Amino acid sequence: MNQTQNQGRKQSQKKTRREMLEEFVAAHPNDAFARYGLAVECGNQGDHAAAIENFDKLLAVHPDYVTGYFQYGQLLAKLSRTDDARRRLTDGIEAARRTGDQHALSEMETALAQL
Repeated sequence: MNQTQNQGRKQSQKKTRREMLEEFVAAHPNDAFARYGLAVECGNQGDHAAAIENFDKLLAVHPDYVTGYFQYGQLLAKLSRTDDARRRLTDGIEAARRTGDQHALSEMETALAQL
């Protein structure tokens, strides 16, 4: 195999960000940051069902992962699931109060008011 073929082979074997996150989450299912990253990546790719599944798993195990509520609420709003978005943002506001995250609290209150 020549050098060009070898480089092409390596590039075709290069994993996507989502594949890397999926592997990491499979090995570390309780890692909140990895699960959050996977949920966001799925949403960015338009795989909304997988994004929702991963946000649900994240928040079930890590109910104080405040950023997850905000991003989840934004995704649901984008999908015109306004009532679901309101519920997630309201849950997030409660989590932000519990954890003392004033910045996230303010952002989610603003997002909620705009729905």
